[in-house]
Amino acid sequence: METTPDLWHHYGRGRAQRDGTIPDAFRWTWSGDGGPGAEILGDVTGLRVGDLGAGPARHAAYLASRRDPARVDAIDASPAQHTLAAGLYAHLAPRLRLVHADAATHLRRTPDTYDVLYSVFGAVDFTDPRALLPAAATALRPGGRLAFATLAHYANGAPAQPGVVRADIPARTPAGDATTMHRWVLQPRVWTEQLARAGFTRITTRQEARTLLMTGMLSSLAS
Repeated sequence: METTPDLWHHYGRGRAQRDGTIPDAFRWTWSGDGGPGAEILGDVTGLRVGDLGAGPARHAAYLASRRDPARVDAIDASPAQHTLAAGLYAHLAPRLRLVHADAATHLRRTPDTYDVLYSVFGAVDFTDPRALLPAAATALRPGGRLAFATLAHYANGAPAQPGVVRADIPARTPAGDATTMHRWVLQPRVWTEQLARAGFTRITTRQEARTLLMTGMLSSLAS
């Protein structure tokens, strides 16, 4: 039973009503144009992939239909976003599986399951990295890859945090009432430290305007 309001209830509804197509590209950047594509994930042919905080599952649908993975799990805790994704892309099953669950909880319950995990302004942004990144390391197989796009700085131009500090950002309840949700906007150094503590190596950082793109590899010696 849901005990907290679904703060993603209103997000993306207008676009879902206008556009039910499968995207023709995988975009990481905040603006949705330019920048790198799915090649950041490596060759996902025959692999198990997880989208953390998938929302309406557009990125997952692209991978499932155009990149030949074994399966993509589109994971999202929001009932509304899960319903949107089902309305748009349920027909892509079984290659696309829509998972209604908190990302960190799901990852802890599925150890050694995934070859690739990614988040595009998704669960990595809205979950304490001290909980999510170790959970991602648990769910990845040795040698697995994590990639995520997050904000390089706050939307108002304020700099990212020099420590693991959350911000409260505006949100709306399903009834339309004003509230806040937590978001983590961190400096690249902080993300690197948190990835390393969780067991990731070969960490890379790339910045594209407002977007910070991070990748890390789970050690092949991980158990």
